[in-house]
Amino acid sequence: MSITIFPRSVWGVYASQARREHASAPPVASSNPNWSPGGGVFIHHRGRELPWGGDYPSEEDCRRDIAAIYEDHVSDTENFDGDIAYNFLICQHGHIYQGRGYERGEANTAGTVDGFGRNAGFYSICALLRSNHLAGVGLLQGFRSLIEHLRTAAPRLTGARILPHSHEFDTECPGNLTMYAQQGSTIDPAAPWTGLADIQVHTCQKWVNAAYSQVPGYIRCPEDGRTGWATVLSLTQGLQHELGISPTVQNFGPTTFQAVRSRDLLPSQEFRFNLIRIYNGALWCKGYWSSTSHESWTSDSQDALERLYSDAGLNYGDSSERREMWPYVANALLCMDQFRLVPGGDPNVRYIQRRLNTRYVVDMRIPAMRLVACDGYYSRETQQGLMMAIQYEIGIPDQSINGYFGPGTQAGLLGTGSGALTGHLRFLFRSACYFNSPTMTSGTPPAPLAYSASDLDTDIQTASHVGWVRAFQQFSQIPVTGTNDYTTWAQLLVSTGDSSRPAAGCDCITEITAQRGNQLYAAGYRIVGRYLDEHLAPDDPYFLNKALKPAEPQTILDAGLKFFPLFQYNGTQLGNFTFTKGYEQGTTAHHKAIQHRIPAGTCIYFAVDYDALDVDIDSNIKPYFLGVKAALAELGNRYSFGVYGSRNVCTRISREVGARWSLVSGMSWGYSGNLGFPLPENWSFNQICEYQLSSGWGIDHNVWRHSADPGVSHLDPNQ
Repeated sequence: MSITIFPRSVWGVYASQARREHASAPPVASSNPNWSPGGGVFIHHRGRELPWGGDYPSEEDCRRDIAAIYEDHVSDTENFDGDIAYNFLICQHGHIYQGRGYERGEANTAGTVDGFGRNAGFYSICALLRSNHLAGVGLLQGFRSLIEHLRTAAPRLTGARILPHSHEFDTECPGNLTMYAQQGSTIDPAAPWTGLADIQVHTCQKWVNAAYSQVPGYIRCPEDGRTGWATVLSLTQGLQHELGISPTVQNFGPTTFQAVRSRDLLPSQEFRFNLIRIYNGALWCKGYWSSTSHESWTSDSQDALERLYSDAGLNYGDSSERREMWPYVANALLCMDQFRLVPGGDPNVRYIQRRLNTRYVVDMRIPAMRLVACDGYYSRETQQGLMMAIQYEIGIPDQSINGYFGPGTQAGLLGTGSGALTGHLRFLFRSACYFNSPTMTSGTPPAPLAYSASDLDTDIQTASHVGWVRAFQQFSQIPVTGTNDYTTWAQLLVSTGDSSRPAAGCDCITEITAQRGNQLYAAGYRIVGRYLDEHLAPDDPYFLNKALKPAEPQTILDAGLKFFPLFQYNGTQLGNFTFTKGYEQGTTAHHKAIQHRIPAGTCIYFAVDYDALDVDIDSNIKPYFLGVKAALAELGNRYSFGVYGSRNVCTRISREVGARWSLVSGMSWGYSGNLGFPLPENWSFNQICEYQLSSGWGIDHNVWRHSADPGVSHLDPNQ
């Protein structure tokens, strides 16, 4: 990439008359034979706050300050060898200035790091920034560009290390830049650009690590100014230590909850400075403006806490509720749940979330329930809160409420839940409808149909409510009743839906012989999924013998069945999913399908057989399917590709990569990718349970969607 580095002459004109010529001249080549900056870069700043001035309102101010640095360093011949000590300088406006340039600097102090001399083996880069200043985007982008240049295009290339001047040296330099002076930060061109960090979060991180590093069980958090689980869990361990829990653990569990309750002091009443620092730090990490003096509970701290109560649906003004809810709020503080509407969040979802907290945490005090995030996103935690609320309303005893769709919950929904609904249970049913919105209509082409938020708070059976329920039932391929029957409740709440319902599809790892084909047909099945290949050798202890046998396709068809091809090599491991492996496996799948005379136009399902998170989808799963897509395209697109996985995996790969059909692993109801996500629009099979059809022969029971993937009904006679 191109980069502009202003020469010394730009700032040299501001040096004293006697030194102006030297200041403006190009850097003198280093005569030191040890100069080889392969170690990386050291980051510096301009030092402590000045009693007056010290800001940089204009570029001229920046250049004058560089000249002042030069004058200071030239005068210090003992340390700086008669020139400015820094190799480069960067101002808040993002401009990069030449100091010593690519020649040896003298700013990093004596000593070594990993065998590299601090001065002889590292470039030194100074920010025109004092300890009372915060870095702006321009400055950080300047650092990022310069470091990339020094790694890839400089006459003397540098290494990957990015270190603060304070690394193994007693100095506060580079001040507020310390949180950026590390590999993987936003100034590291090898890492994604993540923008500005938060100095208050960084202050919290530095303090919690320093305060509790010797506490049993304590795990240090990064000191990068970015909130995350690592930071709030370290704060949790600090809280546990202050409350007498040892060893500390990275979990806010029942013991920590009870310890907060037993202390029975709100933050405004707290007198222990460390606890106040933990609460202020947690508020900063949660995104609330709290006290900038972390050991003091100020009006900013109090305002932030009261906003959090309100955001969660709680009433801080009620003295009893304020005190009773504090352990719940402390728990909410020390996790990554958000309680304000976040970008992309739905205000109606947030309304439901806050109502869940108000009724079931505050009013009903369900023992197992904690505060539900109020961010506007239907998540796993929101779904669990909804389930607990439903359990309460259908009469499950308080101590038995657990958020699981177990036998007691199923019985309650078959009874109370399937009758006429009013009040709170009616609201919960309609909330479940809203969470599963949009559904798809049965028109040509199908179109999304959103649930109307106006139907949430009414007992009236509006046409829009009934219409949406009927559309959802039809899309999900369950009986179309327009009512809150058990099967509809189940389909709204868990990815399996009613796992006892009949289905015409199945899949298995076992060869379909003529006898098994007849058994499947007699059991009501009309299509079976079979694997195209297996990558393990027969003598491997994990060999399953799952691959489709040479004559098996015709045997399946002769039994009156159709089949659909599956492909899976190590689909349970993230490492299997790369573009290269997707390309290789797409190629293999194509050739195996040809060998089995599978006709053109058939969809081959590639498996993601684990609970892949969004970060996994972005980093590995999408590249894998792009590889599959590229391989099939290069081979003429004889076959299309489908995806097997959770609802979230199927939806994202279909929308973002172009999978034709989705085989949903619905029976994995505990997967995060199946909680808080509706069925994908292009679902063709929904795998809802597994069972033994006969001794030693297990199959997966799949709902086969009408007018979706037709499967293979004949073999290609020309292959």
